[in-house]
Amino acid sequence: MRVLLLYPLFPNSFWSYERFVHATGRRCLMPPLGLLTVAALLPADWEVRFVDRNVEPETPADWQWCEMVIISAMLVQKEDFAALIARAKLLGKRVAVGGPYPTSLPEEAVGTDYFVLDEGEMTIPMFLAALERGESSGTFRSAEKPDVTKTPIPRFDLINFRDYVSMSIQFSRGCPFMCEFCDIITLYGRVPRTKTPTQVIAELDYLFTLGWRGQVFLVDDNFIGNKRNVKVLLEALIPWSEARDYPFAFYTEASVNLAQEPEVLELMVKAGFWSVFLGIETPDEASLVMTKKLQNTRLPLVEACEIINKAGLDITAGFILGFDGEKQGAGDRIYEFVEATAVPRAMVGILHALPNTGLYTRLQKEGRLLGESQGEQGHKMNFVPERPVEDIVCEFTRSMWNLYEPRIYFQRVFRQFQAIDATRRPQRYPTRSLSFAQSMKVLFHLIWVWGICSKETRGIFWTQLRWIQRYKEKLLPEYIAMLAMGEHFFEYRVTAREHLTEEMGFDPLLRPVQPVLR
Repeated sequence: MRVLLLYPLFPNSFWSYERFVHATGRRCLMPPLGLLTVAALLPADWEVRFVDRNVEPETPADWQWCEMVIISAMLVQKEDFAALIARAKLLGKRVAVGGPYPTSLPEEAVGTDYFVLDEGEMTIPMFLAALERGESSGTFRSAEKPDVTKTPIPRFDLINFRDYVSMSIQFSRGCPFMCEFCDIITLYGRVPRTKTPTQVIAELDYLFTLGWRGQVFLVDDNFIGNKRNVKVLLEALIPWSEARDYPFAFYTEASVNLAQEPEVLELMVKAGFWSVFLGIETPDEASLVMTKKLQNTRLPLVEACEIINKAGLDITAGFILGFDGEKQGAGDRIYEFVEATAVPRAMVGILHALPNTGLYTRLQKEGRLLGESQGEQGHKMNFVPERPVEDIVCEFTRSMWNLYEPRIYFQRVFRQFQAIDATRRPQRYPTRSLSFAQSMKVLFHLIWVWGICSKETRGIFWTQLRWIQRYKEKLLPEYIAMLAMGEHFFEYRVTAREHLTEEMGFDPLLRPVQPVLR
């Protein structure tokens, strides 16, 4: 069987880092780990071609060569996903689909022959058996969750490392919490399943042998969902990293209660972790309770961020506007919280009801659902909120606009790096995935644009750069990278404002601010 694996285009979003990726000379942030794992689950005698359309499009020769296309997608990729199915059918190719989007909304994958849904370790064998029987179509599902200790090493050999800023691996699936708006527990369950340390080390060895050096993202839904197993992993990872002079800079996602796990924090930093994404969502405790994110109420959130910084980790955080019970001025309170904690990369989004979540089900019963989400939080919500949608959209736009004013962003990055205890880190932030010329290109661009041409940032750029170099030299490469990432956020806030202006029929940044009732 000749199979073409296709990964659809992502639209520009907060997470695409397009300007930063371009500045590094790469084409995309990271490869699609799920599709590379699918490739490893296919029969060894199949001929496989892999195309990440975010790197480059497939060719007419690819279409002519293949007998079947396999497409995996997230909700935000729905437009290109549909176009690829349509093209495949026009060319007479069989189509199999999987991934989070078709698993949640299979009815939208019009024209598909084989629906390989849920987790591939369970449903790909069903799909292969159907092909052996000569079946021309089918839907393959499994309520049972697979044992990920049997998951094979992803086919990293199918990609060109020079196309990506970061690699990715997975240690666990699932999350023990019950956040109403999140689809992780419906897709992957509430009992975190983990790979063995031996498996993870084997994947890292494979990346190392293939020549990768630099960032590695652990894509876990919640890295500390199984605290006992994560400690075992980290204890194995520390000597592996030490023996190879820390070739990888690890980063991941975790719940805020990471701050209450000093042993895990210490092990993470010793293993080579430099950054963590936290789903803070909102500083308003009433909204956290409403959306069942109770784990964020156990420790003051500002204190939690301070603890994680002092442990040696940089923080990226997610925030959401539009929860039921939310009071007017929530966008301003998010802005104030981000400034208080100096979180540089604050992803502020408008709440969307994702398919099969508790939120989606509740809103559907209440008659408040307006349709399906676009999968990108810089758009108007897909339900009727409790307070005026105009207020929510305006607060979102204003908070994003203010957070990513260049001068404010640069100052916040600086304060974050002042807060990080770099002495706890055993290594520098590795830049070895970039050539010397690429690194110098990024640095000289920053110097020219923000250190010379911009009157707004010229003074603080040089003052802060000299301070970091003098007092936290170990963090200097990471600091420069963080400044370079800012250019993507400066541009994204414009994109989000344009989307919302079109959707709302007015510019939300120019609408008069409504007074907050105290």
